[in-house]
Amino acid sequence: MTSDFRGASADAVATLTGELETSVSGSPEVAAQVSRDLFSVATTLRGEGALRRFVTDASVAPEARQGLVGQVVGGKVSEQAMGLLRSAVSRRWTATRDLADALEHLSVVALVRSAGGEASRLADEMFAFGQAVKTTPALRDALSDPARSHQDKARLVEDLLGDKALPATTSLVTQALAGTYRTVAVALAEYQKVAAAAQQQGVATVRVARHLPEDERARLAGALERQYGRPVHLNVVVDPAVIGGIRVEIGDDVIDGTISSRLDDARRRLVG
Repeated sequence: MTSDFRGASADAVATLTGELETSVSGSPEVAAQVSRDLFSVATTLRGEGALRRFVTDASVAPEARQGLVGQVVGGKVSEQAMGLLRSAVSRRWTATRDLADALEHLSVVALVRSAGGEASRLADEMFAFGQAVKTTPALRDALSDPARSHQDKARLVEDLLGDKALPATTSLVTQALAGTYRTVAVALAEYQKVAAAAQQQGVATVRVARHLPEDERARLAGALERQYGRPVHLNVVVDPAVIGGIRVEIGDDVIDGTISSRLDDARRRLVG
């Protein structure tokens, strides 16, 4: 989502993110409410083409765009969310769809802020649920079944996570059901990127053949931080196909020190 913003939209998102940080600072409850409000408006904009086009039309006076938003959602969202919405519709957007995408992006940032000092746990829980969706066909089918209502799927998520996960995690998984992305797992992967960026972190997927002890995780995280110049959150996947060693994927970079990779290289040299 974040990488799709270009030009004026990228500038607008950067400014709105700063405004969001100020408006929810120090209040997890306010941050959670603002997240719900912004995501609800994003959903409305995606379903109402005429409204979406009007509030992103640069030829319409900003006051008129703000006035219409006030008429449509006034009294239905928090004061902080309303301020952000008025600011958002007064800005220029590179593409009409960018406004709804930006509001969804901001809703994720707000939920990260609602988690406070447990943002790292939030990232871990999002990744774990995404992996569960990928590796459990019954769960994947249940969450993608078009015959099941959104409410039914949301109840399933609540039943699965309940008090075992942070409220912010449950909220983000529920948001991921909305269909903005191709699958729930893809949505959660994108949400984790937004969450990491909000914490000024990178995200690395680490594949190993066995459980990685905490001291080894810490050393790896420290090495990646020194290499990339910022903290890196590790998503660790235990994959028997690795055989031994470790494979790290961070952005477009791949660091492959697995035995299987070295064996493949050896075979290619022998054949070549």
